[in-house]
Amino acid sequence: MSENRNSTTEVELTELGVAEAATAIRNGEITSETYASALLKQAKKRADLKSFITIDEASVLSAAREADKARAAGSVSKAPLLGVPIGVKDSYATSGLPTSLGIQQLEGHVPQKDADTVRAIKGAGGIVFGKNNLVEMSWGLAGHNFHFEQVKNPYAPDHVSGGSSSGSAASVASRIVPASLGGDTVGSIRVPASLCGVVGFKPTTGRWSGNGVAPISHTLDTTGVLARKVDDCALIDQIVTKSSSLGVSERSDLKGVKFIYAPRQYLDWVDPEADVTFKETVRNLRHAGAEVVEFDFGDDFSSLAGNLRWAIFFRETRQAISDFLAEHQLPLSFDDIYEGLKPELKGAWSHLVLPSGAGYLSDEDYKKALTVDRPELQRRFADAFAQTDAAVHIFPTTPCPAPRIAEQSKFTVAGKEASDLTLSKNTVPTSGAGLPGINIPIGLSSAGLPIGLEINSASNNDRTLLDVARRVQAIAGVLPAPGW
Repeated sequence: MSENRNSTTEVELTELGVAEAATAIRNGEITSETYASALLKQAKKRADLKSFITIDEASVLSAAREADKARAAGSVSKAPLLGVPIGVKDSYATSGLPTSLGIQQLEGHVPQKDADTVRAIKGAGGIVFGKNNLVEMSWGLAGHNFHFEQVKNPYAPDHVSGGSSSGSAASVASRIVPASLGGDTVGSIRVPASLCGVVGFKPTTGRWSGNGVAPISHTLDTTGVLARKVDDCALIDQIVTKSSSLGVSERSDLKGVKFIYAPRQYLDWVDPEADVTFKETVRNLRHAGAEVVEFDFGDDFSSLAGNLRWAIFFRETRQAISDFLAEHQLPLSFDDIYEGLKPELKGAWSHLVLPSGAGYLSDEDYKKALTVDRPELQRRFADAFAQTDAAVHIFPTTPCPAPRIAEQSKFTVAGKEASDLTLSKNTVPTSGAGLPGINIPIGLSSAGLPIGLEINSASNNDRTLLDVARRVQAIAGVLPAPGW
């Protein structure tokens, strides 16, 4: 970064990560107002992506000017994000800024209080840049919103962005913001991160507060963050969890780090280009000093994880949403939301979420999912890490690069028919077990679409995961910005 703030171009500004921007503002190399202005200009330039529902430009610039005043007054020691704008998925409550949850009935609704995570970001000096588009009620994996429109992939606008944190991923990839808060229940951070070519961090379930964030499943829901660099995810994790230090090493090699991968469970249905890129990454990890060994989670692993995920997800949606509406005194009911859903989503809720639906899970089966199946899935992962003494587990985040928007509900992966649900095939076991996971971009397909690597670790081993992921990213590199 040049010491002359006037010589820094808008392109250079939009390429800054969270930590880089914060340091440049703190050191007086740039002003928050200059940085925010460049991001706002980029948002207008990439408005076609539909990555934001709400941006209050006047408020962003006003907050940036206040940050510059604080910096001039020397008030920077306790503000690690001073003057840095961050995107926020529109399922997070934000005081003074509309929170729609992705549905038309709440368009324009302004909460009285911030979600806990938003409060932490503001408390660290960060600025809420705007509210990111999302799938209605966070129910979907392709990024389509009936009212607020389809979020497009920055690398190919005729392809999906992934979901449900669709706008968060697209806005980070397109350099509108350096990071954005998202939410993950079955892959809703990691799937769009993979398809849009950014880093997406899902902490151990419960590590981050979900207070003030619209839920789907109180068992599976996890708040998290998308950025372009692992270091930025680690910084935001430190702020949100009030950790005393980042807890990362200075190393860039992988000597002494053991990885496991499970071909039978995670490479059994993968696009050829994703398969080749993953295996090339495994070779690169070994060249960097890592030990990478195969592991088998068992014949029934995929069915166990898949059945568990949907059993809990579908069964908890109605109660979770109803409780949230009552707690936050929102001016509508669960039935109001149901009646306003797009037809295909309303049909899914009719079958799976409503107690009258043919697919609604019985109390007995729901109890079994929580008390038998979930502990068994967690045991499989714990045994894998214990038996191999591995620090992390790796696999292709999504079975394929982003499908076309026109084909999002029916496309082909490795010669077999797939749907948007297929995009979460590899992410759901992590969610079901509550483990931390992070997507790292590892390349582009022949069509120029991002391909992602997911890295998981044992429960509550988030800091080790972030450190290993940082070192993997140093080897894999950062994808070039989308061309436009």
